[in-house]
Amino acid sequence: MKTIRYAFWAIIGLCLILIGLANRDIVTVRAMPQALGDLLGLSPDIGLPLFVVIFISVGAGLMIGFLWEWVREHRIRVEARGKAREVETLRREVQQLKGAAAGAKDDDDVLALLEKT
Repeated sequence: MKTIRYAFWAIIGLCLILIGLANRDIVTVRAMPQALGDLLGLSPDIGLPLFVVIFISVGAGLMIGFLWEWVREHRIRVEARGKAREVETLRREVQQLKGAAAGAKDDDDVLALLEKT
């Protein structure tokens, strides 16, 4: 199983290296359209290799997806915490009832003598 995992990550790494080598050209990333930048007098832009832009975009997409799922599953986590509290309350109640039943048996001398035989 470890070998399969290492092979999988080696293939992923090789694919990322190939993507990086194939997309080394510098591209300009602009924060706003050219016309709006000219109108405001500022044009924040940066020149990056295309593979960096691709990797940052994929990473940002993954983070947005993880955040979206975490928010979506909030209701499920709240229900699970409520169920866990309910289970713990019931578990304590059962332990108390078992203790009360054991205490009731010890009070009756006739039952205690019968259980010893």
